[in-house]
Amino acid sequence: MLTFEELGLKPEILKAILEIGFLEPTAIQQKTIPHLLNTKQDLIALAQTGSGKTAAFGLPVLNQIDGDSKKTQSLVLCPTRELAIQIANDFNSFTKYSKKLDVVPVYGGASIETQIKALNKGAQIVVGTPGRVVDLIKRKKLKLEDIEWVVLDEADEMLNMGFKDDLDFILSHTPDQRQTLLFSATMSKEVLRISNNYMNNPEEISSGKRNQGADKVEHFYFVVNGRDKYLALKRIADINPDIYAIIFCRTKRETQEISDQLMADGYNADCLHGDLSQAQRDAVMGRYRKKNLQMLVATDVAARGLDVNEITHVINYNIPDDLETYTHRSGRTGRAGKAGISMAIIGPRDLNKIKQLERILGKTFTKAEVPAGDAVIEKQLMAFIEKVKATKVDEKQIEPFINNIAAEFEDLSREELIKKFVSLEFNKFLEYYKNSADLNQNAKAGRERDNKDRGDRRRGGDFNKLFLNIGEKDNLNAGTLLGWINGLQSVPNGIEFGKIDVQRSFTFMEVESQHEQTILNALNGSEFDGRKVVAEPKMGGGPRKSSRPEGKRNSSGGSGFKKRSGDRKPGGRARVKAGSGSRRK
Repeated sequence: MLTFEELGLKPEILKAILEIGFLEPTAIQQKTIPHLLNTKQDLIALAQTGSGKTAAFGLPVLNQIDGDSKKTQSLVLCPTRELAIQIANDFNSFTKYSKKLDVVPVYGGASIETQIKALNKGAQIVVGTPGRVVDLIKRKKLKLEDIEWVVLDEADEMLNMGFKDDLDFILSHTPDQRQTLLFSATMSKEVLRISNNYMNNPEEISSGKRNQGADKVEHFYFVVNGRDKYLALKRIADINPDIYAIIFCRTKRETQEISDQLMADGYNADCLHGDLSQAQRDAVMGRYRKKNLQMLVATDVAARGLDVNEITHVINYNIPDDLETYTHRSGRTGRAGKAGISMAIIGPRDLNKIKQLERILGKTFTKAEVPAGDAVIEKQLMAFIEKVKATKVDEKQIEPFINNIAAEFEDLSREELIKKFVSLEFNKFLEYYKNSADLNQNAKAGRERDNKDRGDRRRGGDFNKLFLNIGEKDNLNAGTLLGWINGLQSVPNGIEFGKIDVQRSFTFMEVESQHEQTILNALNGSEFDGRKVVAEPKMGGGPRKSSRPEGKRNSSGGSGFKKRSGDRKPGGRARVKAGSGSRRK
């Protein structure tokens, strides 16, 4: 295995990367760097995110850039603003001890005038998203006639995002004698078309098989009934107290709803989807990178180009329609040689997709069981105990109070004190998981359960339907509605809600019949997002019976929950304050 010293990099670059903590080249770096330092032949490199691609193309290009010339010599194209910024920052770190190089990131959602001013000062390297690069070329502010290296980073992602015409336009404005470097996780037909049209006899290298997922990612799947997917998601989060995950959903609406439900249930979560403004997206990503969020719920489009290390879990709330997209999702974990876990929550009918994914990735998927409530409780409890044991005591600060504290506890034995201490933290959590259902399903069990639920609905039950005068146009969905109701002081604990159907300008929701008037009194006259709420019974709504201890799946993909006194409300206390790393801070 070659070392960085043996690859032929300049001493000042070696000093910078060793200071960063680069110990030995990754597989893709060992193959790419010597090629780019010793030949002008075009290159196709197949590598997953997190395999060290930025250094693989960045170090040899930086090693050859003419720092005395202000002309733009290298153009790096990537799919998203976040990745452009990350690459530019990495380049600046690599050249910390080199002659000053100007690396300018250009992307949409930021002032183009500011970027033009930076380009006018001279930039040897430009890193940008295709749309903004096209705009700057058309304005004649980005000149590419002196380009020696063009890098297409995450080329498959850019093509999936619809940048085909932009890439064609950009590449047609670069010199024929340039060296083109194409990096991609998968080799699609469109990637092949780009290579055939714009690359000259490229060398192809790979850090693994084509379309293969990251080497150190384990793949698991859970088979549950469709209405139990959200409950299964919470169990997965609760059994992993230190989870740092991305949860992938199929649609923007589902992404928002799952995120809202998680936040309403006290988890450190937020969402990323196409309806967010750039400022909102930046705020969410800032919190996620700092680990103030532990679960990021995202669509595939919103998460493209996302460059975050140390993600422990990728959770597929839905298997993507395009199975190759699973490769990109799972590549968000297991980065830089670290281990990672990719999970899929599926129904019995999706088992054939798992088999297809195994063939595509050349990996075995392990069928896992959704943990039982007792297992979750034990894991959370022991995590809490470990956290207590690891807590550092400030002897100086606590010393003035220690005698009084000891006096208060002198009537309690050691065992009694431990029991009370643990119960204070875990009583509500224990209550929530008491008599929790087995969520694991197979095809037969799923059909039997569906038949039982349909029978219950025909017989009627103890749920009444209410009409509310607020709906989607008021920025309402099932998750925000439940979170808002949980925050009303006049709503007591223990009320269970059933099906929630959010329409454009109104909403139907089911509530336990014995608490119908309580909810009507609480909602009428209150305000949601500045609008006065009107609630009334819906005649002929067809009450529905429920006996589920963990809540009922609603029509918009959410889940109804009993209001538990310990559930987190916005700005309130978490159901489990400590020891559950997945809880909202």
